[in-house]
Amino acid sequence: MATSSPDKAPKTSFRDSLATIDKRGRRLWVYPNKPSGPFHRARVIVAVGLISFLFGAPFIKIHGNPLLQFDILNRKFYIFGQVFWPQDFHLFVLGVITFAIFVLLFTAAFGRLFCGWVCPQTIFLEMVFRKIEFLIDGNGPRQRELARAPWSLNKLFRRVLKHGIFFGISFLIGNTFLAYIIGKDELFHIMSQPPSEHLTGFIAMLIFSSIFYFVFAWFREQACTLVCPYGRLQSVLLDNNSIVVAYDFKRGEPRGPVHRGEERSDKGDCIDCFACVKVCPTGIDIRNGTQLECVNCTACIDACNRVMDRMKLPRGLIRYSSYNGIQHGQKFKITPRLALYIGVLTLLLGVMSVLAFLRHDIETTVLRAPGSLYEVLDNGNVRNLYTIRVVNKTEKDMPIELKLENTEGTLKIVGSSLRLKAQESLESVFFVEIPKNNLYSPNSILTIDVYSGDKKLETVHTTFTGPKPEQ
Repeated sequence: MATSSPDKAPKTSFRDSLATIDKRGRRLWVYPNKPSGPFHRARVIVAVGLISFLFGAPFIKIHGNPLLQFDILNRKFYIFGQVFWPQDFHLFVLGVITFAIFVLLFTAAFGRLFCGWVCPQTIFLEMVFRKIEFLIDGNGPRQRELARAPWSLNKLFRRVLKHGIFFGISFLIGNTFLAYIIGKDELFHIMSQPPSEHLTGFIAMLIFSSIFYFVFAWFREQACTLVCPYGRLQSVLLDNNSIVVAYDFKRGEPRGPVHRGEERSDKGDCIDCFACVKVCPTGIDIRNGTQLECVNCTACIDACNRVMDRMKLPRGLIRYSSYNGIQHGQKFKITPRLALYIGVLTLLLGVMSVLAFLRHDIETTVLRAPGSLYEVLDNGNVRNLYTIRVVNKTEKDMPIELKLENTEGTLKIVGSSLRLKAQESLESVFFVEIPKNNLYSPNSILTIDVYSGDKKLETVHTTFTGPKPEQ
């Protein structure tokens, strides 16, 4: 497998291909130097918080409910302790649309800041797996030397140790994601039993763990450059006012190395040391401008600032800025496009807030029984058969009573009375009888109130069919 060598890169270049693929289409393996500096320390703090939340969320409960759980099998979703059912699907759709608009707004304003600071792929790769790799194999140049070295006991030991730890962490990640689906109690129950009792699930877990291992041990930055579509959104979302990790070409050019006793009046501040390239986890040269591989991880900013300190030059040759900020000295401003995104996002958040506020504690669906016809009884009443499904979204049991609203008639539940358990649903059937003389149409609107004790929980509407009224 070919490897990249920033030290031998051309002095000036503008790429029309990926930095991690050579002219023959072979992968160029990236061996970045270990990052350090204020931005990296800030990213470590953010990563520790996010990883702690990721591993802790399935095991934290609020009022007896998981903080986060996506119970696909039972079609229940717990978000910050609140349970959402398929009947709340409209809220989910609005949430996805709102998140998409937020991504558009955030990317148009600040580029791929999400990728470098929050994305789970970057967090695990840079803050977990690469940290272990630096600890076992050494810095970038040492890793490159080890990869080129012939096999020996030392190399075999390092490879087995590193990849063993990698797979162990991948297995832990896979089990954590499983806890998000089946819950911690069921996960612990399965773990307490031998794999033979849950062979299918165990094999599935090994497959998931292998996928995570493959991504973080081998595929790595290619997940961002080849698979993730977010980087390609930059071409349509970024403009000259977007804040990204940028190289100050006005200050840095013309670049050139430093020679003892040389006057740099005819050169820029960039000494062409390739420190920014050597530390980049995707192998690019930020001096070539914004590129789809750049995840805004800020490693190049810290590396360049250290060089500027040694050269006794001002920091910020590579910094968060926009093209207009570098070229014209303009500060960040809200453009008409950003204003449009903000307006749409505000509207969606308002609609979601209203719908969430109006969300009922129970969800009732009443339908006429499929295939059933109305029945005219001997006493002159017309009877229809209905099915009812009630979902309880609260943490308490409640008795359910159905009452006809503004309609003279009777409603009879088939079987026992309705008692709805906490966070469960029930289905039943009932009859509605209405005197024939009170029907003024073959299809009348029937209003049914749903009560729990003296409290009216919901009002539902359905149709009542009967014979055509006599003229």
